[in-house]
Amino acid sequence: MVNVAYRKNVDKRLTKQEKTYETTQLMKTKRSEEYETLEEVFDRSTLMTIYEFMNKGAIGDIHGVVRAGKEARIYWAKSPEGKELAIKIYLTISAEFKKGKMMYIEGDPRFRNVKHDTRSIAYAWAQKEYKNLELATKAKVRVPKPISVKNNVLIMEFIGKNGTPAPTLKELPPKHPQQIYEILLEYITRLYQKAQLVHGDVSEYNIMILRNKPILFDIAQAVKLEHPMASQFLQRDINNLNYYFKRQGANITPAQKAIEMITRD
Repeated sequence: MVNVAYRKNVDKRLTKQEKTYETTQLMKTKRSEEYETLEEVFDRSTLMTIYEFMNKGAIGDIHGVVRAGKEARIYWAKSPEGKELAIKIYLTISAEFKKGKMMYIEGDPRFRNVKHDTRSIAYAWAQKEYKNLELATKAKVRVPKPISVKNNVLIMEFIGKNGTPAPTLKELPPKHPQQIYEILLEYITRLYQKAQLVHGDVSEYNIMILRNKPILFDIAQAVKLEHPMASQFLQRDINNLNYYFKRQGANITPAQKAIEMITRD
């Protein structure tokens, strides 16, 4: 029995060493400036998650950073089949990450037992965004389609073409503001009625335009209707939407009327 147990332990260590070797070889094979940048910015756990996705064939090549902030970086990538991907990597070592996040997590029944350290919050935030994207997609709200998630790494559809992301409303005001406004009101309604979600951060910064249609993104903060601040977040979303589109010349629906339409049974 001792020999059997000993052999099992040896096998486990060898398997672990083989995986580490495979990862190292993959890193060498894929070596480029972008991969060197990945190694400089992210910790070992994050790198191992990325390379695991590569080993499984979820990611083929990783190209440039298309968006970088204090909390996360988004990379343009391609699948082995050449499909454009967005890889969002939350920074587990960023002191900025915890700021303002807990009020969106603690009130969400899906994430009751999340620890308060930065890494745990980053992992929960990536899971939260993935689940919210799934719910929004099922509700027929146009968002980046979620592909996979593990730890602090989220893979989703790339919104844009050839590595150039679609512009946000902040970067490029819409040609047909009335049409875009009405579509976005419908999206907020579908989120509420079908996905049981409130976006919580609707603004010209979080809406892209592709082929003259709006796409909501940065949806990690979206909360379930049971969240104690869901009504306040909805009010803020409508106020932000109305403020922006009124300046664009659209005929807006008064906030209280819009909320009544969204929340009616």
